[in-house]
Amino acid sequence: MRSTPTRTRTTALLGGLLSAAVLVSGCTSAEPGSPGGGSAAGTSASAPPVAKITASPQADSADVAVTEPVKVAVAEGTLDAVTLTNAEGAAVQGALAEDKASWTSSEVLGYAKTYTYDATATGTDGKKVELKGTFSTLKPAKTPRATINPTDDATVGVAMPISIKFPEGKVTDKAAVEKALKVETSVPVEGSWAWLNAQQVDWRPKQYWPAGTKVTVTAKLYGVAYGGGAYGKSDLTTAFAIGRNQVVKVNTPEHKMDVYRDGKLFASYPSSNGRDDDPNLNTPNGTMIVMQKDPVGDFSNPRYGYTNVMKKWAVRFSNHGEFIHENNDNAANIGKRNTSHGCVNLLEADAKAYFDSALIGDPVEVSGSKANMPTTSDVYDWLIPWAQWKSMSALS
Repeated sequence: MRSTPTRTRTTALLGGLLSAAVLVSGCTSAEPGSPGGGSAAGTSASAPPVAKITASPQADSADVAVTEPVKVAVAEGTLDAVTLTNAEGAAVQGALAEDKASWTSSEVLGYAKTYTYDATATGTDGKKVELKGTFSTLKPAKTPRATINPTDDATVGVAMPISIKFPEGKVTDKAAVEKALKVETSVPVEGSWAWLNAQQVDWRPKQYWPAGTKVTVTAKLYGVAYGGGAYGKSDLTTAFAIGRNQVVKVNTPEHKMDVYRDGKLFASYPSSNGRDDDPNLNTPNGTMIVMQKDPVGDFSNPRYGYTNVMKKWAVRFSNHGEFIHENNDNAANIGKRNTSHGCVNLLEADAKAYFDSALIGDPVEVSGSKANMPTTSDVYDWLIPWAQWKSMSALS
């Protein structure tokens, strides 16, 4: 009878030891992230976001080029929103890429301006990140204007050059400017830019333009460095058309002026050209172009003793001083002798007929004289041989 209590105590002791073993086992076998795995869960919560936003230009950049777009990109995530604002708080236009991994501005920036960007993104780990920054654009020493010719919607002759001028300053980085110029034509046309001086660059075809060609010129000059701290003020564009093919030919000893259309003789007018006995008064040899048309022109020249000389139907074809015009006062010599001071004299009816047929940019080809047209004016494009013309490009 005394053995029963002893067994009871032994059983109780074993039960307590088993319970302790179960408790110890429960503490040491917990998986990371389970209620018993507090140490591992704490490490995950403190991991940094995986997404990283970058911007170009970087924050605090100065003298940023106005022609380069602003770009914001994210790695290991997607962009939620991007804003770019100017100093007045106005938004700059831009768009997210389809994959939302980048944003690019689509609006040109202004000179000497400060811009602020603010971008947010969500990483592949679900965490949000943000990037803010400011930058400033370059401040030019000057922004000279430029001009372009022919103008929009003009119809011009087959020898008409495209001319871009910089009247307010000289261009020293000609290559940078020329790279910003583009000529598009409705039919293939071989041509080249050439710098006539530091303030003028012209484009002309190797041969006369094909009749009816449509031409579009784009000069992306805004933001282009001209050199010496000068930058382009604005872009230029023009769209014009080439008219019918009309060429004037004057062989001075023949005392006549022939007009050709599409290679065929269209009209022939008796003329009196520059005096043969004085090279300074010859109508000079060369290919020039019609530059200007005036119903009445002033041909006064005190150097040779005549003033208040007004003549009708004046068509200028050089800056050297040559015109095709009416001179009925010289009717006795027209078609017989060369007695003018360089111009092509026609009878009034003929001068009017030619005037009405002429387009700015028509070629005027003169031959047979003792003197050649000097390359001193700003329209001497066709006096330059083609190989030499191409060498005058800053990109040749």
